[in-house]
This record gives sequence, structure tokens and C-alpha cells, in this order.
Amino acid sequence: MSDYDPSWMDDELRMFRDAIARFYAAEMVPHEERWQKQGHVDRDFWNKAGSMGLLCASVPEQWGGMGGDFRHEAVIITEQFRASGVSGFGNYVHSQICAGYIAGYGTEEQKRRWLPGMASGELVCAIAMTEPGTGSDLQAVTTSARLDGNAYVVNGSKTFITNGQQADLVILVVRTGEAGARGISLLVVETEGAEGFRRGRNLDKIGLKSQDTSELFFDDVHVPPANLLGGEEGQGFYQLMKAMPQERLTLALGGVAVMERALAVTLDYTTQRRAFGQSVFDFQNSRFKLAEAATVARIARVFVDDCVARHVRGTLDSATASMAKWWVSQMQCDLIDECLQLHGGYGYMNEYPIAQMYADARVQKIYGGTNEVMKELIARAIDPRKT
Repeated sequence: MSDYDPSWMDDELRMFRDAIARFYAAEMVPHEERWQKQGHVDRDFWNKAGSMGLLCASVPEQWGGMGGDFRHEAVIITEQFRASGVSGFGNYVHSQICAGYIAGYGTEEQKRRWLPGMASGELVCAIAMTEPGTGSDLQAVTTSARLDGNAYVVNGSKTFITNGQQADLVILVVRTGEAGARGISLLVVETEGAEGFRRGRNLDKIGLKSQDTSELFFDDVHVPPANLLGGEEGQGFYQLMKAMPQERLTLALGGVAVMERALAVTLDYTTQRRAFGQSVFDFQNSRFKLAEAATVARIARVFVDDCVARHVRGTLDSATASMAKWWVSQMQCDLIDECLQLHGGYGYMNEYPIAQMYADARVQKIYGGTNEVMKELIARAIDPRKT
């Protein structure tokens, strides 16, 4: 049940997948418990990941990347979340989201300046969208960037920022103009030595304990105009919306991998655990529940693999990506809940991996756009009254 070999896989990707799985097993899994206690992965792990080719895999070689495509990113994401107990490495933000913005919308100078360091792990990147007073409504952001002489002066705050504690670069969603979408821009803040930039606390979350998630504060931070992503004001909302399908597909990929792992550990537990003279698996209720879970996981895998193939061809639309994000994240939470129930009391103990998966899964329905927002986007797309 744990093997997957979608239509877009080839021999080169299979070898890449096997090498990535071995790397995670050797370099990540043994440290996860310690990383959970300290609230972040070790900083030097980013350099190891860069050496292994895990960072910016789809970035062209001329800018320091591996020169792959989204299939390589899909393998990296899937193997991370299939690895035992690994949840905190924020590469999906760094590589699949942030590097995508810079490679897709940055000027040639910006690509040369930032992408090689991101690919090597020298630079860790975060994207700062959410504010204390705004969630999914990105048009309502109030963090401002006012051009004053030879610098933008940035004021405001962001929250729930993955990689925030370690970020060397922050792609910041700011208001450079009028209210609404047309006044939004993306400004890249280089954090080292940036006066007025401050990291708040590493937020205490229900799950994803080894992933640093931070508050960020900007008080008269001066940023050169050369750091305006793409070099033109007012393009930020368009850039965000254009990149959202890949972000939502990335979350769905992780969700499927966790579903498959939850099923695997629950099959292992129920076939070994005995009650009333037989294995837990041999009870009809257990068998039916696991049959349902296996079916849901397979449907999710097929759907998401089709989305990957469509994305590589350039035909994945926003509505379908939104479908993948909300449905997979909902099924992920439902499936893990059923698997935890089959563990009985042990499923509620943190020493069992199903407990961690249960805690980690809940945020999937919130970040990357809440599932309610996903359904609204889908509804707009299918509205027959649209012209």
C-alpha cells in the first residue's frame, strides 16, 4: 500500500526518490524528537539538504537549482511526509513556494542574487502574508512600504510565518498603493542587519512542533527598491494568485503522503495488537474501517497525481487545485481520526506516531487558504451564471 508509481514517474525520478528516502531516514528522522523540543530544525540541516539537492529542485541550473520540474518537488514533498515522524522541515515553503515566486517573477538580477543561496541552504526563505488582523483576505493587508528617497520604509507586522525564526529572506506582502488588490506588492526583506526588523516569539502550536512559526515585526525597516519583486509596484496580488495553485497542490501532496503513512502504521498496529483472543485487525469493524481508509487514500493519491501531471503540463486550474487542497486535507483529518480510534488508548499517547499525525493534520484545513475559502473559489468557478 505504501508504494506509489504515478504515470509521471520515470527511472530517473525513481532513483531520486530512493536517494531522498535514504537521506531523510539517516539525516532527519533520528533528530525529530530533539527538533520538536527545540522548536525548529538545526540550521546546518538546511546546508545538508542543499548538498543533497532537496532545495530549489525545479529552479534552473543557471540560478543554482537542480534544473528539474515540479515532479522532482512532488517526490521531495512526498518522501518527507512519508518519513517517520518528520513534520518540521519547512522546505515546502522555501522551495516550492518562495523559490517559485523569485524564479517566476523576479528580475534577472534578483534571481542571480538570491536563488543560488537558497539552493545551497545558505539562505532560508519565508513568505509573510498573514497579519494579526487579516487571514485569507490578502487584499486587506495593512503592512505598508512607502517609497522615501532611495528606500522603501516598511511598517507593520505578520504572524504564523513558517521559517520565520531562521529566515534570511522574507518575501513580504505589503501595501505600496491604493486600497484593494492593485495596491499590493511583494518586497523581499534581507533580514541580516536590517534595522527595525524584529522576530517575535516562536509560536506554541498544537502540532508541527519542530517547525518554527513566528511573529515578525517591521518598524521603519529600510528596503532598497531593487528588492521589489519583479521591479514593478502593484503586481503582488496577481503574483500571489498566479502561484496559489502550486501552493495548494503542495499541501495536498503532503496530505496524501501522511494519509498513506497513517494507514501503514495502523495496519501494523492492528495486526499485532490482540484483544479478546484475536488481532484487532480481525474484528469486522476494524477491517471495514481500514478498507474504507485504504480506498480514500487511493482515491486521494490518484487525484493528486493527476493534478501533478496537469501542473507539469501547465493545465492545472485554480479551482481544481482548490478542490485538491480542501478535499485531501479534510480526508486526511478524517482518516487519521479513524486510525487513531483503532489504536484505542495508545493512539492518544504522544509516543505513538498516530498521535503526532493527528495533531499535525489539523492545520492543513487552515493554512494555504482555509477550506471554506477553497469552497468559495470552487463555487465561483462552477457558477453557471458566469459570463
